[in-house]
Amino acid sequence: MTLSPGDFGASFKGFLEQMTAEASSEEPVFFKHLQTHFDCDPTTLPIIGEGFEDFEHANVHLALEEYLKQENRETKIIGVMAHDMLTSNLSSLMAPSRASLMGSIGAKEGPVQYVNVEAGHETILTCVKSGLYLISQSEKRLAVFLKAPGEKILGQKGKIEVIAPDKDEAQRFLAEIRSIKNKNSIYRGKVISVGSASTLRSPEIKFHHLTKVERKNIILPDGLLERIERQTIGFSKHSQKLLAAGRHLKHGLLLYGPPGTGKTLTAMYLASEMTDRTIILLTGRGLGAIEQSCNLAQTLQPATIILEDVDLVAEDRKRIGGTGPLLFELLNEMDGLRDDADILFLLTTNRPDILEPALAARPGRIDQAFEMPLPDDGCRRRLFILYSNGLTMEIKDSNRFIQKTEGASPAFIRELFRRAALCAANDGEELIVKDQHLEEALYELTVQGGDLTKSLLGFRTFGFQSGNRAPANAES
Repeated sequence: MTLSPGDFGASFKGFLEQMTAEASSEEPVFFKHLQTHFDCDPTTLPIIGEGFEDFEHANVHLALEEYLKQENRETKIIGVMAHDMLTSNLSSLMAPSRASLMGSIGAKEGPVQYVNVEAGHETILTCVKSGLYLISQSEKRLAVFLKAPGEKILGQKGKIEVIAPDKDEAQRFLAEIRSIKNKNSIYRGKVISVGSASTLRSPEIKFHHLTKVERKNIILPDGLLERIERQTIGFSKHSQKLLAAGRHLKHGLLLYGPPGTGKTLTAMYLASEMTDRTIILLTGRGLGAIEQSCNLAQTLQPATIILEDVDLVAEDRKRIGGTGPLLFELLNEMDGLRDDADILFLLTTNRPDILEPALAARPGRIDQAFEMPLPDDGCRRRLFILYSNGLTMEIKDSNRFIQKTEGASPAFIRELFRRAALCAANDGEELIVKDQHLEEALYELTVQGGDLTKSLLGFRTFGFQSGNRAPANAES
């Protein structure tokens, strides 16, 4: 029998209606679980939920785990299987499944799904990806639905929803989860950096491991490091005393000086010494995450935000090509923090001359600036000792090289000894650094390397002027 298009359409419509009716006649499995758990119709109970970013998944999971450990709470976890393209929530779990040509559409009960999440430097935490928690504590009942952010839908946040007999009880649960989450955050006390966010992607947070910087390896003029330590390590140590005395905690420090003078090394040393603080690293024009970093700092305080090369984002607004929007964001975030927020901004720059006056001068943004100068004779002598450590040295006239490196930065002197060691290694089986090796290395850096090399390594003046005779074994 051949059906007309009209007859086929009517038959197909009836088929779909029958499928829908059969699917709707069955109570959803999650409705049954919730009905048994609460001993009432769960659709009459209030539901309250909150979203969370992808980087908070581990914190929400751990907070829920910590909550469940308290006060003899009993829990049953039911796996929720749903397609990533479906926006699952507690309401939809209790609704009848919809029928389609491919079968019923909706969440189904299944095994609890887990996903591995980075929770520290080389640390992985296995977190629930999608699950319904049925929580009992004596006569009290709660049900919590946890769903991780969608993997296939950009911009989709994770969610945690709670259904309870009373709205206030649900609110108290979420408040306790927030409190535990912030207190026990996987980022607290760690060294992290925040990637830029967009409307479709949440910011990415990366963990970093800072190499331990020994205090003896920081060569600065007498008293300078002590003054910097007093405003950072000392301030952090006595923050509660200062707060009790009515002193503001939010403050900013600027380390400035030529390239290679130890600004970054000093910042990393300070970070490694203030182990009770969360360290947030920001670098370069592409940082784009000032707001997110400051928000995290407020949550994770005491915290230190290290912003290297601040001149890249804080150039004077009158300069052509200045990065005004990032500057405004930085200033707004610094101004917006409460005075009692235990947040230290530690900024570095090679170009203090082009910094926006509002950033460099206004109290509450930058409270003190420390100049990191090129090393004088005494500091260069100490640097020679530091960077020759481990080498066999046979230098007849070290004073001559101290004088020749006037205007050299610590970074330049470090590279000088590396190259001198390489020259010595090329000369024979036994690595002994002699005068000619330092001469050759110095010539390579100051003459053959050109102005760019000197600029990159921080060398203002040099001993080999044009026309000076090159070492006998130097390459032409």
